Amino acid sequence: MGGEEEAETQTSICKDALQNPNPSISRSLPPLPTRLPSPSRLIAVGDLHGDLDKTKQALRLAGLIDASDRYVGGSATVVQVGDVLDRGGDELKILYFLEKLKREAARSGGKIITMNGNHEIMNVEGDFRFVTKTALDEFRVWEQWFSVGNKMKGLCQGLETPTDPFKGVPMSFHGVRREFFDGFRARAAALRPNGPISSRFLSQNVTVLVVGDSVFVHGGLLPQHVDYGLERINEEVRDWINGSSGKFSPQYCRGRNAVVWLRKFSNEVAQNCDCATLEHVLKTVPGAKRMIMGHTIQTAGINGACENRAIRIDVGMSRGCGGGLPEVLEISKNSGLRILTSNPLYQNMGNAGLNVGKEELLIPAHGGLREVEVKA
Repeated sequence: MGGEEEAETQTSICKDALQNPNPSISRSLPPLPTRLPSPSRLIAVGDLHGDLDKTKQALRLAGLIDASDRYVGGSATVVQVGDVLDRGGDELKILYFLEKLKREAARSGGKIITMNGNHEIMNVEGDFRFVTKTALDEFRVWEQWFSVGNKMKGLCQGLETPTDPFKGVPMSFHGVRREFFDGFRARAAALRPNGPISSRFLSQNVTVLVVGDSVFVHGGLLPQHVDYGLERINEEVRDWINGSSGKFSPQYCRGRNAVVWLRKFSNEVAQNCDCATLEHVLKTVPGAKRMIMGHTIQTAGINGACENRAIRIDVGMSRGCGGGLPEVLEISKNSGLRILTSNPLYQNMGNAGLNVGKEELLIPAHGGLREVEVKA
């Protein structure tokens, strides 16, 4: 790079930094959407878990992006129910890709909404049990470029020295091999409350969402969650991610009955779901007909339980979760609920209803459910 080009680049960085010294913090965030009217076309996408290729396959399946990865979904509303992080190596790539698509969708009258899953909450708390080696490498490379950017901003006259994201982050980690220390430090710095990545991306996520007559949540809602207030949950989780309330998430995000951990309505054996509690919850949310959830892998693909009031859309599509075939849920005013699938067994069945011939594939009563662990 020549001297003039180098000076021009530095001037541009300084100008941007002076206008917004810490964009992840000082930028005024709009109110989080908690209740939205029913759109003409609504797409629900399940857990992505660090697999960019499968993410793009799912979005293409729904006609949301073209072969060049540009948004072409028009005025559709898209809800991704969380768990972008862990079990795969493309976490940052997916976060940046979804941010790009959000801007493109807005220009077309569309809307892309991302949600917090239990793995987003875990990572902000510093729980990296499900991180992979490739993900640590991705964050290590991010840290190198981020540090270069901070050094260049430090050369700008009249600008405060950028905050060191590594302040307070340990140099070593008990039980972690030394070769992974740099990746762990980068991940901890980036994702902790008020970290550069958590503030920029995860603070935009909602934790609960109502779109028309559909309630979206990663794990599930109980009556006490609705009583506490859906808007209140969204704002408190965002404030926590932005660094206002310590290391640990609010209580309703922790434990087996948490909004991001609940499995009462997600058992693949439909008769094992707590339909009575689900019915009670839906009656307390005005106009709600169904709850749409991720979190628990459905090996039979997207399906419904409790007379299709519980819709389970985590198909384990990530290579880190078994590499399931991508599927997405479509809700439209004209054709109702429909599964869009890459499974050739069902692609030609048309609008046969939610189960599209899958009712007989539900796991029998003795089938078990488990978290798929991926160790670094």
